Amino acid sequence: MEDYWRFLALLVSALLAGFVSVIFALVWVFHYREGLSWDGGAGEFNWHPVLVVTGFIFVQGIAIIVYRLPWTWKCSKLLMKFIHAGLNTIAMILAIVSMVAVFDYHNASNIPNMYSLHSWIGLTAVIFYSLQLFLGFAVFLLPFAPVRLRAALMPIHIYSGLLIFATVIASALMGITEKLIFSLQNPAYRESPPEAIFVNCLGLLIVIFGALVLWMASRPHWRRPPEELPKKCSFFLILLAAN
Repeated sequence: MEDYWRFLALLVSALLAGFVSVIFALVWVFHYREGLSWDGGAGEFNWHPVLVVTGFIFVQGIAIIVYRLPWTWKCSKLLMKFIHAGLNTIAMILAIVSMVAVFDYHNASNIPNMYSLHSWIGLTAVIFYSLQLFLGFAVFLLPFAPVRLRAALMPIHIYSGLLIFATVIASALMGITEKLIFSLQNPAYRESPPEAIFVNCLGLLIVIFGALVLWMASRPHWRRPPEELPKKCSFFLILLAAN
């Protein structure tokens, strides 16, 4: 791999930023908020930021760069497809649970649903992510799609995956800001109390993680090399070409 040590430094930095983001989300809800519960109260809402940061951002980011890990290039591409699909499925499940928590909390507290730009973009990201996952299974994982169709859809699949990932991060940043504005009254958010500074740092960590993942995923020289055909297959292809 070209620039192996640079890739490794970026990978370690990304994993560290993502892991610390998850820790910050947990500290936020347990130290500054009401913890976690599933009773329709504020503790149930807190599942939303924790699961979004954990699944929809951190796990999805890992799923994006899993093909770039050079020590997996000796593994079969089919195995890596299952790992990629499995990580995305976990992210999807956690994202859905986080959405259920929000709707349940809003309904129990008589708060309107789907009125903010954050909610519009967030739900759109979940819908398109589920479509991306379904089409990924149907076209790239199951052995029914023609090779030409896979080749034609691969650039779209990659672009849409990166776009959804960036959209999720943008939606999370809007949600963090929205939550702080609504929750911090005395002192207010504009007065920069400790919780506001702490959660703003969480937002910065999410941006750093996303930027590192997008950079690694967009470098062409860090792509997984195409699999070589088995020697027997190559020999028969040469014979067929000669005939």
